[in-house]
Parts: sequence; structure tokens; C-alpha cells
Amino acid sequence: MSKFQECLDTYDKEFKKLKVKYDPKLLAAVAKKCGPSIYNKDASRVSSGDKAELERVRKNFLIKKLELKDTPKLDEGIAAVVKIFGSSNRNKYRAMFYYLLVKHFRKASVYK
Repeated sequence: MSKFQECLDTYDKEFKKLKVKYDPKLLAAVAKKCGPSIYNKDASRVSSGDKAELERVRKNFLIKKLELKDTPKLDEGIAAVVKIFGSSNRNKYRAMFYYLLVKHFRKASVYK
């Protein structure tokens, strides 16, 4: 089994724990665009308690990648995704986090 598939299997297990239904093809596309960061233990996760990390997600993913306008709605979307994971969940995998943001902002077309 490839390392990429192992990551997808991990995400599948985590989504099941969270009781979140997801589109496997879209998740795979989002994960692929994350690049090698998904294989690094630290880089593969989003630290929701780190304001600088959330600001990077906001600027580099939401504004640059998804081409969203810089409004307070971005912070609301990030907060909604953090709430799905729960504040105590340490497994906020970057690919899953980004996937949930893509779904929240209805930007799946970016990955088609």
C-alpha cells in the first residue's frame, strides 16, 4: 500500500470517528494538493490553538488557494471546522481540515 493511500485510510478512520460523511475523491484531490506535508508528523496537522497557524491557513489556503475575499467569514469558517474536530482532538489532519473548509465555502470546483 502506498504512503498516500495510508494517509487516506487514516483520514477515513478519523472522519468515521467524527461521524462526518465525506467525498473520497474530493478528499484525495485536496490531500494530493497538500503535497509532501501530509507525510510529516508536525506539518500534517493543523494546530487550532496556534493563532499564527490559523492565520497561515487563512492567508495561504483560503485567500490564495480558494481565492476567497478577506472577510470575517473566513474566521467563521475556520471556527466551524475547529468545532467539528473538537478542541481536544489533536488529530486535526491538514488534508481533512482543508477538505472541510472547501466544503464549508463550497469551493470544490477548485479541485475539479
